[in-house]
Amino acid sequence: MNPVRNVAIIAHVDHGKTTLVDALLRQSKTHLTKDQSGADCIMDSNELERERGITIFSKNLAVEWKGTKINIIDTPGHADFGGEVERVLTMADGALLLVDAKEGPMPQTRFVLRRALERKLRVIVVINKIDRPDARCDVTLNRTFDLFVELGATDEQADFPVVYAAGRMGVAGPEPDLATMTDIAPVFDAILQHIHPPAGDPAAPLQMLVSTITGDSFKGRIAVGRVFNGTLRASAQVAHINRDGGVRTCKLMAVMTFSGLDRVDAEEVQAGDLAAVAGIADINIGETIAAVEAPVALPLLEIERPTVKMTFMVNDSPFAGKEGEYTTSRQIRARLMKELETDMALRVDDNADATWEVSGRGELHLAILIERMRREGFEFQVSRPQVINRVEKGKTLTPFERVEIEAPERAQGSIIQKMGSRKAEMVHMKIERSVVHLEFVIPTRGLFGYRSEFVMDTKGEGIINTSFLEYRPDPGSWRDRDQGSLVAFEDGETALYGLLKVQDRGTLFLGPAIRVYRGQVVGQNARGEDIAVNVCKEKHLTNMRSKGDGGAEHFNTPRDMTLEASLEYIGDDELVEVTPANVRIRKRILDESEHRRKTIHGIGVG
Repeated sequence: MNPVRNVAIIAHVDHGKTTLVDALLRQSKTHLTKDQSGADCIMDSNELERERGITIFSKNLAVEWKGTKINIIDTPGHADFGGEVERVLTMADGALLLVDAKEGPMPQTRFVLRRALERKLRVIVVINKIDRPDARCDVTLNRTFDLFVELGATDEQADFPVVYAAGRMGVAGPEPDLATMTDIAPVFDAILQHIHPPAGDPAAPLQMLVSTITGDSFKGRIAVGRVFNGTLRASAQVAHINRDGGVRTCKLMAVMTFSGLDRVDAEEVQAGDLAAVAGIADINIGETIAAVEAPVALPLLEIERPTVKMTFMVNDSPFAGKEGEYTTSRQIRARLMKELETDMALRVDDNADATWEVSGRGELHLAILIERMRREGFEFQVSRPQVINRVEKGKTLTPFERVEIEAPERAQGSIIQKMGSRKAEMVHMKIERSVVHLEFVIPTRGLFGYRSEFVMDTKGEGIINTSFLEYRPDPGSWRDRDQGSLVAFEDGETALYGLLKVQDRGTLFLGPAIRVYRGQVVGQNARGEDIAVNVCKEKHLTNMRSKGDGGAEHFNTPRDMTLEASLEYIGDDELVEVTPANVRIRKRILDESEHRRKTIHGIGVG
């Protein structure tokens, strides 16, 4: 068996992690299929990942370099997908920390690096994108060292090796000089030199920890993980130890290992290597595959609790069932339960009113799940996101986030004012080359709905990053949003004449010739209350004409309400209707008079 190294790649969103992996794959002469060899960002195989330019799902690949097999684990860079990060780090012995040469370490870098240091992984720092004209390698290196110290790294961990790279060009070197770089080999050499081979005794009783679950149309449920001890053999009898400690004997249908991006059948996989097995129908993440004669479980994976929850429910709008393939409660519940098999950070609870409370690590975590279900053909409704509070010693504790902002200096006044109104505390501020760097600590609830405002205040030039900090006492005295909604008065199709009459009341979400129903939110009111508007009103034709009639009227471009924008916008009395074709905002109670009556008499509309 060839020597093995298991390496995780850690980086903030958009620091070039997936691009660097592409260069490692190609320059190691790894066999790629025709589709893979012609694609950019090979590891981002999911449609949503390609669209958003982020890694959502962890993936494994293996390359050969100088006779050593290197297993590379691509980890998500966003803190909302921390469940993915925490379980895949159990498979690694070391990590490549990828840092942008201009931006330096960012909040999500902090989150994943903390987990790696806690697991005593050896970290190699790769300062990437040194080909950028505004690269600041020395500043970035110093900030990275400060981050290691802040996170409590040991002396050995803080004395990290450094490699400089330009992943897009496929070159790297020990010094930040592009002229001396020829290929990506220095990254491979650093892995072989600084990351220790995996521990484990091939002759000991079998122990394998399951970190990922995938599916195969022929082999069924496939469990992926690391063999910590012993040797995994095809067609062998093994003991499956579940999360409750129950032991059951199973026979493996197939044993696979990794070669390039593919899984390949293997007769055996020894301790220290990564493997995939088929034949255990009910296996889950965090469970152990052990020897029948000595079934000893490995420690269960512990995942931080969710911080944000939403209510999912069957769509009951007037357009229900017209645009989705899967619309029933049975189908929606089955899909949510299936997601639990592969997402350890997600929680799904059945409510008494045939709805489901779905909890996750953040708004993005839940928004990605909703978007995936929508694209799969599901039709349903979701409520406004809410934070999950804790009660300890009689005190209500709420989750707080660390927020780091980089924006043009002209926008700092607006940012500080709005963050202050959301109960944020500024802990750091620095102005550098007309760019302001701000750091806040803010309750998670205070962030709801702010991202869209931030984009407008900075004219799209700002960067905002958040990560979970801790639970603190709830500051209380929360006020709802300042503006109300424009609500459709009747069913029908929007008409330009009606929209022109309404647009002065606020900001519209829809253009002409779009079907709407009574109670659907069609815009944001400039004032604090909801008002009913007739956006379907058409101009009655007469024989009377005047010079320039209608020529002076201008229709403002409607605001594009994406799924994330809709989730940020809605109030407690509103829902987001999600279908494969559309994302709509609606009132919980569609009839205006009934909604007003229940609100006046204090009857809950949630």
